[in-house]
Amino acid sequence: MFKALADPTRRRLLDMLFRRDGQTLGQLERRLDMTRFGVMKHLRVLEEAHLVVTKKRGREKLHFLNAVPIRRVHDRWIDKYSAQVAAMLTGLKKEIEEGEMEKVYEIYIKTTAERLWEAITDPALRAKYSFGVATHSDWTPGSRYHAQTTDAAVMTGIDIADGENVEVDPPRRLVQTFRALWSDAVKGEGYSRVTWEIEPVGDSCRLTVTHDQLRDKANPELYGGWPMILSGLKTLLETGQLLTTPGSQRFVHPSQLA
Repeated sequence: MFKALADPTRRRLLDMLFRRDGQTLGQLERRLDMTRFGVMKHLRVLEEAHLVVTKKRGREKLHFLNAVPIRRVHDRWIDKYSAQVAAMLTGLKKEIEEGEMEKVYEIYIKTTAERLWEAITDPALRAKYSFGVATHSDWTPGSRYHAQTTDAAVMTGIDIADGENVEVDPPRRLVQTFRALWSDAVKGEGYSRVTWEIEPVGDSCRLTVTHDQLRDKANPELYGGWPMILSGLKTLLETGQLLTTPGSQRFVHPSQLA
């Protein structure tokens, strides 16, 4: 990842995706003074470093900035020295021209697909990496789910989110509608969509989370927490420990962390 970031052209590509996510190769190429092949080579390096994720939309291949690796660098080093950087990194804000925003996050976790699915759907495990919030459902297609703070929280029983399980295909794919409930500011945003995709890769799994159907200029609180949630999920499954960087256990009572 550091090698990928060392090149100024690749940093410029990331800046371009930061300003407007979901761009095609042609859109990126037009803003750079180099050949199409040169831009493709730089994008390939960024993909190999997991800083860029691609998704097919019809004939087009769209490129998305993946903030998770940057978040993990922050958790390991930067947060030791500057708490202000956390707000900058988790406040990433990107737009696309069609009037809706789409956020794509990718992370590799050394675990099985079954264990990863369990961590996503089991309320007790979910609370360990998702700000201390448990998500309850029977996990069948068309069923509802709701997320609330747990008994270990500073304030118990606060409604955080709810929605419908549109697709349930364990342990590979989960598609959900999502409505944030934790404040009046986010309630008015209505429903968006979250898709979890699990793909075994050797002795690990690639987890891709796509948060789309967000309105243009949606409240960044809706999607700003994903890098921290996914970093906490990886930490839990690989080490058995909790991610305790500022905000990662937002609703958990301090005595529980101790």
